[in-house]
Amino acid sequence: MKQVVQNYKSGELAVLDVPVPGCKPGGVLVRSAFSLISTGTEMMKVSEAGMSMLGKARSRPDQVAKVMQSVATNGVPATYRKVMGKLDSYTPLGYSLCGIVEQVGAGIDDVKVGDLVACAGNEHALHAELNWVPKNLYAPVPDGLAPRHAAFGTVGSIAMQGVRQGEPQLGEVALVIGLGLIGQLVVQLLAAAGVRVVGADPDPARCELAERLGAAAVGDPGSTAVETAVAELTDGHGVDQVYLAAGGGSNQPVVLAARLCRDRGRVVDIGKCRLDLPWNAYYEKELDVRFSRSYGPGRYDPEYELQGRDYPIGYVRWTERRNLACFLDLMARGKVDVEPLVSHVADFDDAVETYQRLKDGDLKAVAVLFRYPEQTEEATQAPSVAVPEVKAKPSPVRAAKTPVRLAFVGAGNYATSMLLPHLAQREGVELSTVVTTTALSGANAQRKFGFKEATTDLDAVLGDKSVDAVFVVTRHSSHAELTRQALLAGKTVFVEKPLALTEDELAGVLAAVEESGNDRLQVGFNRRFAPLLQEARTRFGARSGPAHLRYLVNAGRLDHGSWYLQQGSEGSRFVGEGGHFIDTASWLLDADPVSVYATATSGNEDLQVVLRYPDGSTATISYVTSGPSGFPKETLDLVADGRALRLDDFVRASVYGPKKWVSSRLPKARDKGQNAELAAFVKAVRTGEPMPVPLQSLVATTAATLAVQAGLAGGAPVTLARPR
Repeated sequence: MKQVVQNYKSGELAVLDVPVPGCKPGGVLVRSAFSLISTGTEMMKVSEAGMSMLGKARSRPDQVAKVMQSVATNGVPATYRKVMGKLDSYTPLGYSLCGIVEQVGAGIDDVKVGDLVACAGNEHALHAELNWVPKNLYAPVPDGLAPRHAAFGTVGSIAMQGVRQGEPQLGEVALVIGLGLIGQLVVQLLAAAGVRVVGADPDPARCELAERLGAAAVGDPGSTAVETAVAELTDGHGVDQVYLAAGGGSNQPVVLAARLCRDRGRVVDIGKCRLDLPWNAYYEKELDVRFSRSYGPGRYDPEYELQGRDYPIGYVRWTERRNLACFLDLMARGKVDVEPLVSHVADFDDAVETYQRLKDGDLKAVAVLFRYPEQTEEATQAPSVAVPEVKAKPSPVRAAKTPVRLAFVGAGNYATSMLLPHLAQREGVELSTVVTTTALSGANAQRKFGFKEATTDLDAVLGDKSVDAVFVVTRHSSHAELTRQALLAGKTVFVEKPLALTEDELAGVLAAVEESGNDRLQVGFNRRFAPLLQEARTRFGARSGPAHLRYLVNAGRLDHGSWYLQQGSEGSRFVGEGGHFIDTASWLLDADPVSVYATATSGNEDLQVVLRYPDGSTATISYVTSGPSGFPKETLDLVADGRALRLDDFVRASVYGPKKWVSSRLPKARDKGQNAELAAFVKAVRTGEPMPVPLQSLVATTAATLAVQAGLAGGAPVTLARPR
């Protein structure tokens, strides 16, 4: 198997082939899925290894003292050989991971082969493909928790133990100095416990992250911002607790802690910072200085860690393992969100390069994960979303007589602003019936657009043989069922996106297609019909090699109370709207995606979706809600074969290559293709020609959209499995 190691003498990092550890009694053999780099502790060790011998001695005076004691006892030659032998050896890295139980040792009955577990320990949760982990250093991962998140279990336990040492109470105010990985977790844990938190760190990006994750105020420890925030939150008394989560040689954190802590407050040291306590300041306030020992009670006790002897819960409520299980539970219940802390996910084979980039400062990161590629699908329990096959044997299509008679189910904002204005005056179209749940909205649509009838009776429309096509423009949760009913009634159907909110709903629609033989379906993916984008695609021309597409969607925030926010019933925002962008990408790349990878910020509001296509092309969709309102909503870039296409919010397009083409700026409102889309749909209904977009493409886009949610839950790429 492979393992990341370091030579402390030379500083060399390597991924070595080493023997597979045996599965001893009292523990389990775990195959790694994700392991976490502690950018504080581990990088300190990596940096020390790169120092000269004098530098190493200065950084570890405790080890120098041991060497001098050995010299006194064993003499210089023996001590030299011992020290050089130890230094010139490979040592392991890593102490926090998540993986699959591959083998169970004797005496273990709480997990079985195939279970997902989080593991701890700098001797047992290493950056290696396989680890033997004793009982008290692993905990089962709760259902629904992504393996990449469970890999944070150990560092989460360190932060949790520090918070426990501070004994926070509801309504108190705490100061967290140092907003690295541990500090960010401490902020979230305190906020979850009802404590108002002030964060201090010289890095503005880390301050901003802490504020997003629950800090009431943040600032540079050297500025007046932190002091002002503490004064305002505590009425000038000072914070109840200070958590030192900083490293380095500066004594500033301890001085700041004394200045901003209240009388008889608590100062908890979690990190490894300089602790030259200013005696007068600490004495006058009678500050309670506490240390937090790693993951919790049991740490460094071989009987607990290696022999599995637990402490009675009545005497020791929170042990290492109980802290680990508690932190996993908090993540599973959404009380702590670690996804925003993931700055980078690297393949395990790229470990050496990743450490070097961190050491050199090329990679700025709060947390970095190693992904074990050969085991990703199995170990992460990553879902595979099936792309259903269209099995219909279509019956002969009857071309509609002129005029084409259309019925609308739903007459909300989108129908009345983006669809009906294009249809009301279209030659050869008759607006037959509008069906709404409230009589007034139907009457309004009838009056404004000239429908022959308005009703609340859906069955009457589906049973009306004179109606050629039905538009489904209702709330998302009803799309699939209404589409299914209309297909079974033999109608040509235009349904606004999304076609379905779940795989079961999608399967239900296709079952109706198969049962009825009616595959006359169009989903409202209008962007591919936009004249500006159509022309840009033509100017770009055919390509021979793979392409990269980047699509930024500045979706903006929704008004409070919008039904789009009812995710429990109406699906997520991306499920509701994301099909637009996936369809556009697939149309430009002339293929359907084969896999989807998605990651998100806290609350899944801002998404990054990466689609992979059969020829190696990729499309990255950044769907953000936190952008400024004045910024364009949609910008798109496509690069391939030495050419580039750019779309600026359907106002201007350009193509760069042997010849440059730039469109004139559109003088009027953006044309996102609704009019051309409806024209193509009406033509297909009238003539009986194939639908504007093949049904299999509509299905593939819907499946890819649904796979985004599965990818967020699983933390790994989702394969879009097509029928063979």
